[in-house]
Amino acid sequence: MKKVSPLLIIILALGVFGIITTEMSIVGVLPQIAQKFAISTSQAGLLVSIFALVVAISGPFLILLVTGINRKLLLLTAIFMFVISNIIYAFTTHFEVMLIFRILPAALHPLFFSIALVTAASFVPPEKSGQAVTKVFMGITVGFALGVPLTSYLAERFSLEIAFLFGAIVNAIAFIGIFILLPSMPVKERMTFGKQISILRKPGLWLNIATVVFIFAAMFSVYSYFAEYLAKVTSMNGSLISVMLLIFGVIMIVGNNLFGVFLKKSIIKTIISFLILYLIVYLLVYYLGFYFVPMIFMVFIWGIVHSGGLIVSQAWLISEAKEAPEFGNSLFVSLSNLGITLGTSIGGLFISQLGIHQLIWSGFLFTLLSFLLIIIKIKFFKSSTHPSPLN
Repeated sequence: MKKVSPLLIIILALGVFGIITTEMSIVGVLPQIAQKFAISTSQAGLLVSIFALVVAISGPFLILLVTGINRKLLLLTAIFMFVISNIIYAFTTHFEVMLIFRILPAALHPLFFSIALVTAASFVPPEKSGQAVTKVFMGITVGFALGVPLTSYLAERFSLEIAFLFGAIVNAIAFIGIFILLPSMPVKERMTFGKQISILRKPGLWLNIATVVFIFAAMFSVYSYFAEYLAKVTSMNGSLISVMLLIFGVIMIVGNNLFGVFLKKSIIKTIISFLILYLIVYLLVYYLGFYFVPMIFMVFIWGIVHSGGLIVSQAWLISEAKEAPEFGNSLFVSLSNLGITLGTSIGGLFISQLGIHQLIWSGFLFTLLSFLLIIIKIKFFKSSTHPSPLN
């Protein structure tokens, strides 16, 4: 284990923050994009759906193709593409160009994320690897909490160009930090394509894969319509909903750290506790949805529990992919995007068929399915989840 600057973990987290901000901030500025390019909002929405689709498809395959390339070079290449893409977003006058520069960084998104997690764990003592990964994961929660609303604010207060240049600057700082702080990481022992793919022969891994998809579907089938639920069921106005979204995101940082501590003790107990808590949260959000003050309180609780799904599901998947951690992490990125797509679609179906208040049951059902798969895994498959969970 080489000695590196403690700032390296923060820089890797900043890189993840910049990538998540680049991916998700588009949602908050779709009206401005539609106006700039004189297209419909649904056409502008392609910038979101195309990104998610490319992430879901490309992740595992790309990590297999680059198995022998220096890890530092890959991290720098990926983050540099996000710098360039944000600059293109700021100054292009052609929607098709912007769309192309959503596809290119999306392909590299899982690459950066997968290698960053493994890198964070490899430069600290084994007993601190979980803590290091938790810090890198915080880049996701801070991206949702601050990156997305800040980009939206900059676009509204100043311009789209300033908003996207903010993303370029964040990613550029991460690029410089990685270039300076991360030592060269040549691959000393190249893992063959076959060895990495071989983990897919494990039945237990496929159960974990399905669990991750369902957990993300459980989370985002409801969260994707968070604002609409608070507006139509709780009767909150737009300004208060914006505050609730910000509170939800900020409180996720607390939950991220909290679940990181629990995971160090036991993955199984933590993931079971997470799912039980989520079931309780959804029941309370359903039955308290019409009550203004209780729902404000529930946003805090919901945000803490919601954040656990990110780090808990990653630990659960990697517990069955320790032989090929980078490939396993790339699977996680792809599967989480697949789960988000599935959950958002089913949540929309519940709303169209049953109404916005009944949306909660879509998340509740996906949570129950996740819980059922966990029980099957524990009962019928030998668990490999007792060692350090986040290595």
